[in-house]
Amino acid sequence: MITKKDLLRCAITKFTKQGSKHVSLDEIAQTLGISKKTIYTFYKTKADLVSSSLENLLNDYKEEINRIVACNSNDPVFCVVLIYERGFEYLKYFKPSFIFGLEKYYPKAYKLFLDFTEELAFSTVFNLLKSAQEQGDIKPDVNLRLAVKIYFLRIDNLAFKKHNLFDLYGKETLFKHLVVYNLKGLITKQYSNSYFE
Repeated sequence: MITKKDLLRCAITKFTKQGSKHVSLDEIAQTLGISKKTIYTFYKTKADLVSSSLENLLNDYKEEINRIVACNSNDPVFCVVLIYERGFEYLKYFKPSFIFGLEKYYPKAYKLFLDFTEELAFSTVFNLLKSAQEQGDIKPDVNLRLAVKIYFLRIDNLAFKKHNLFDLYGKETLFKHLVVYNLKGLITKQYSNSYFE
């Protein structure tokens, strides 16, 4: 018997790889070996399935973020690096059409995605950087809100331009340029971690 969690896992895998608009409920049902009717016992519409599967993925990432912060709370800069390193693991599987499809066809799901990225940037990352600045690890003259807007809000939007930067440069290179090198410009001389050496 297929569970709701199985359905969500299969759906988000297909949606992120092929774009939510290009994946039919028939295709998901066939992959799971169930009828399309079974999907409708869980969700009334495809839009509901898109939103729920994305929400499930984002909740998994939030749990990982919470674990990262709990295990590394004494080094907030390191937390930011680890959070985005894990985020890049998620993003490398996204096709640009997934994000663009959400924006165009699934506004409820797109709002979930935007809310998540804003909360990550302006709550989690901002607060970590603020703690780091208070500890003396980030230069005192850095405007943290501006730094978050420039470097950490909607990294996906930058990476998924017309030519997908993940395809052109790879995850490691993008991670270094979009996260590590930008953070290096904010830190004080006495701060270091293994990513900055």
